[in-house]
Parts: sequence; structure tokens; C-alpha cells
Amino acid sequence: MTPDFRQDPRGFLRALYDAAVARALPGQVMAEVLPPPPRGRTLVIGAGKAGGAMAAAVDALWPQEAPLSGLVVTRYDHVPPAYRAAPGRIEVVEASHPVPDQAGRRAAARIFELVQGLTADDLVLCLISGGGSALLSLPAPGLTLEDKQAVNRALLKSGAAIGEMNCVRKHLSAIKGGRLGAACAPARVLTLTISDVPGDDPAVIASGPTVPDPTTCADALAILQRYAIDLPPAARAGLESGAFETPKPGDPRFAGHELRMIATPRDSLRAAAELAGACGLAAHVLGDDLEGESHVVGGIHAAIARSVKHHDTPFKRPCVILSGGETTVTVSGAATGRGGRATEFCLGTALALQGEPGVWALAADTDGIDGIESSAGAIVAPDTLARAAAQGLKPLQELLRHNSHAVFAATGDLVTPGPTYTNVNDFRALLVL
Repeated sequence: MTPDFRQDPRGFLRALYDAAVARALPGQVMAEVLPPPPRGRTLVIGAGKAGGAMAAAVDALWPQEAPLSGLVVTRYDHVPPAYRAAPGRIEVVEASHPVPDQAGRRAAARIFELVQGLTADDLVLCLISGGGSALLSLPAPGLTLEDKQAVNRALLKSGAAIGEMNCVRKHLSAIKGGRLGAACAPARVLTLTISDVPGDDPAVIASGPTVPDPTTCADALAILQRYAIDLPPAARAGLESGAFETPKPGDPRFAGHELRMIATPRDSLRAAAELAGACGLAAHVLGDDLEGESHVVGGIHAAIARSVKHHDTPFKRPCVILSGGETTVTVSGAATGRGGRATEFCLGTALALQGEPGVWALAADTDGIDGIESSAGAIVAPDTLARAAAQGLKPLQELLRHNSHAVFAATGDLVTPGPTYTNVNDFRALLVL
């Protein structure tokens, strides 16, 4: 039973988050999108935080008498326990996120080898979800993994939007930006995608390994210049010469390819809104593609909540305000704190609310991991700042240090579901009573 939103605001917000996550679980939606077995072989490949769960769902649904094999890479500790205990026909390996490692490089190289020599009678099922950019890391010719790691770390600290980061990543890759899809020719390719990016652009999700890429080397160079990110000489040479250009729309190697979006942030927000409605509470979705600096976006959400609280505009209370998307955290070289997008959003929200009575908030990443932390995010209550101060913390100073995780760890307000085995990006809910 869903907790009463008046009696248990924390429990109610957590129930909304759980409903959003449940809507994006691969096992709930995979049966509707799988095709019949082909005349030839079926090869399953893929990458992303949901990769293990997607592979398990395909394996369970695919006819036992039909040939099935393949390799999928997911984040460390993101293989569903049942599939880890009893592996199926699809091999699932683990690698590092958000900074790639040798395990991801080896997995990417093996996946690229698996798609060589396919025929028109074969089917490739490509399982793509958020996180695949780091997990599917095969450096472009002349680059090393260390080169990729350095650029990736700089991008993560820069405040660049996910579309900008992935434009650079795909142009420094030998497998992303459509290169994997092109290598599958002449086989039929069906890409099954769980979106974690604003706008659900398949060319951005996991840097679009199986779809043609509309961006260019010049675009990547402009982004790197915009954020003052240094490049290794080989990377700069490849981008400036155009040697690292990606396959483009209209390339005949993508003829007959198909993509199906099986879960999106909007789907999950709708599930949370439906649960709120079933509990007699009006739900308002601001959008599923909100971007910007995390603490700033938190302050904007708080301003809307305060307007609802005091003026019944733009919505009437009681209500819950929902949003999704991918915010950013721009980290200066001197910052030493811990925390991800979700907890930084929550700290920005708490500081803007200043203990506003009757307003509660939750922000959490739907993959269960906020950045590299063990939590998914946090809950903001009317007494959050007071309890933080009682622990000897100065929340504004901690925000400037990007140390939001420490604040909510001290107050006991972290949301810690563990890996959820899916990923439709940030989930945010503000309850105004």
C-alpha cells in the first residue's frame, strides 16, 4: 500500500520513485518488442547500466530451441543477482563507469569482433542504455585508453551537457557513433534502447553505437574549445584532419536497421503521476528533459514550490511536482567534496526553501547510483537545514565544495535503493501540502 502523503511524506515520495523505476525495468517491457527468430543466427550485443537486466529479459523470452548467443557489458555490480547466479546464453561482463577502464576496452573489442562476418540471414539485437559511452570504450586508432580517460574526466568536471560530452566521446571512439552498427552489415540490426538523455535522441544515448551520427569532428573540436579541454596530440590530429569522422545518415550500411525505444524518462514520470493520482493527489510534470547546473535547477524547483505554497500558482496545493532530465555539476580544480547531480540538486533545493513548512522533495538517479556514490540521491524535509546545522555543518559552504553527499549522510536523508538494473536518468518530486 502506498504511504499516505500527509502522514508519511517521505514514504510517499519514495513510493513515487519506486513506481518510476519499476516502469523502466526491462523485464516489464521486453516481451512487446522482441521479433521472431531469424533464419540465421541471433547475436545479442550491448552496453549500459541496464545491460545485465536487458540481457536477462531477452534470454528468458527467447525460444529455447532458437540459437542465441552474445556479449553485453554493464557497470560493476549491475548484473541482476539471479542472472549472476545462473548465467544464461548471453554473456554479461562488467566494467567501470563513468571513467572507462581496461575491462570496458576489452569488452568493446570483443563485441566488435563478434559482429564480423555476419550474413543477411542473421539478426543482431543491440541492447543500449545509459552509461554505455564509458562502458563501451574502444579508442580510435592512435589513441590510448589513458587518452580517453583523461578527456572523459575533463568532460565530467566541465559542466558540459550530455549531448556535448557524447559528441566528443563518439568521435574519439572506434566503436561508437554508428561504427558498431555499420560493422554489422549486412545483418538485420534491431536496437532496443532505454533512454537516459533529454530528448531521447538515440544518437546521444550511449553515444549511439548502432545509429548514424549527425555531428561532426568540427562539432567535437568546438565543444572541447568551449570548455577549454586539452587534447592529446593524436586526438587533435584525428579531429582536425577528419580522420575520426563518424558514419552519417544515409549511409547504406544502415539500410533496414530498426530502433525501438522501450523505456523513457517520460514513461517513468507518467507512472509516478498515475500513482499520485490514484492516491488523490494532483501531479504536474514540468518536463522530462530539464538540464542545467544541479543546484540552480534545485533553486528553480524550490521557487515554484514556494509559489504554489503561498499563492496557489502555477498549481493549487496539495500537489506533487515532477521532473526528469540530466543536470550537470561543474567542478573547479579546488573542489574536494563528494556528491552527484541528485544530492547537489537537493542541497540547492533545501537552501532555496529555507525550511519552508509543508514542502518536501526527493531527487534520485533511477539507476540507484548518484554519480559514483552508494546512494541514488536524497530527501529534503522542512527541517533538513536545521538538522544539518545541528551536526556542525554549514550547508552553503558544503554546496560550494560540492560536498552535498556529506550533508545528507549526516542528516540520514540519503535514498539508497542499490543498483536498480535500469536507467532513465534523474527523477525529481516536490510535495507541496
